Amino acid sequence: MASIGHNIGFVGTRFAGTDGVSLEAAKWARILWDHRHVSYWYGGKLDTDPDISMLVPHAYFGHSDIQWINNRCFGQVTRDPEVTRRILALAEHLKRTLYDFTRKFDIEIMVVQNALTIPMNIPLGVAIAMFVAETGFPTIAHHHDFYWERDRFSVNACGDLLRMAFPCTLPSIQHVTINSEAQRALSHRRGVSSILVPNVLEFEVEPEGVDDYNSDFREQIGISKDDVLFLQPTRVVPRKGIEHAISLIGALRDPRCKLVISHESGDEGNEYLHALQEMADREGVELLYIPDRIGEERGTNERGEKVYLLGDAYAHADVITYPSLYEGFGNALIEAFYYRKPALVNRYSIFVSDIEPRGFDVVTMNGYLTREVINKVQRVINDPEYREEMVETNYSLGKRYYSYAVLRRKIRTLVTNYTGMDDM
Repeated sequence: MASIGHNIGFVGTRFAGTDGVSLEAAKWARILWDHRHVSYWYGGKLDTDPDISMLVPHAYFGHSDIQWINNRCFGQVTRDPEVTRRILALAEHLKRTLYDFTRKFDIEIMVVQNALTIPMNIPLGVAIAMFVAETGFPTIAHHHDFYWERDRFSVNACGDLLRMAFPCTLPSIQHVTINSEAQRALSHRRGVSSILVPNVLEFEVEPEGVDDYNSDFREQIGISKDDVLFLQPTRVVPRKGIEHAISLIGALRDPRCKLVISHESGDEGNEYLHALQEMADREGVELLYIPDRIGEERGTNERGEKVYLLGDAYAHADVITYPSLYEGFGNALIEAFYYRKPALVNRYSIFVSDIEPRGFDVVTMNGYLTREVINKVQRVINDPEYREEMVETNYSLGKRYYSYAVLRRKIRTLVTNYTGMDDM
């Protein structure tokens, strides 16, 4: 019997660009579409089809009114009555737009992406909580990073609202977490269970390698074909631990080894980037910072230079460095497995609890470099058979644990919990 399609409404502050929440939401929508479920989009910043979307400016965390509230709620312990008034007024407005959204598109199941998790937009979280309380709407709350995981939210003047909505724990809400630590913390702090759904990649489809377009990638960024390209495929923020990648390459004492950073600096300014560049100069490490050469689409930048996909950079990389101090999951590490590249990993907590026990073969460090770590990386560079065995093992395990097939099984459970029949 053919499955019956349902209308699924994705709700969040932003579905645009390449942030982790937007990317994972798009994967969910694709899986749902494969089973005839149609996805619709509600947010404050969207790059989705306008015909299936509702753009509500105040749903975006970057809106000036939302920033005004955030500046008065975090970093202090009391809030002015005017702040409370504005939060509730905006929440009422956003709640009305949620009613409009669900009626306009005849939404049957709502999937809230991180908007009930991290309080970047307090009025939106409160609005969703009130809407679900009033309607009992079937809701899947997909939690990517909770506020208690971030130091910047620890001192606040909105604890009453955080307990109400971040996350909201009403009976019609199913909770989804992306790692086991978050799953345990949610149970401990809120007394609710959740389904663990890891971030995934389409391991069922082989990655594209070197092609006519990207064949000149190394030449274009100033690296020769004989150089050893260490790729740091992350933003430049302190928790990424990029100084360890520089120290590693310095310790290898091989002039062929070059470090390429693919993403831009984060919201915290360029101070960390400058510190890394100074450190690389001191250690004699060639560091190439190329965020203007990596984009969402192939083409040219403002200076007329070729722009490549992140996958093009992976295709030419020899080693992936991932010395993060903390990660909510580790998308770049799963990408390394997908593109069959050896990886250096700092054993951050989620890696230790969720990824390492699966048996992946990576070079690991425990917060600092040792001679053993350096020797293992040296072997990865110089021993093709060892490297090939390593990456094939990781691809096979990635396909087993982090493929679309895994996501499909998890989403089937979530949907059929509401529909009462196998609609996937």
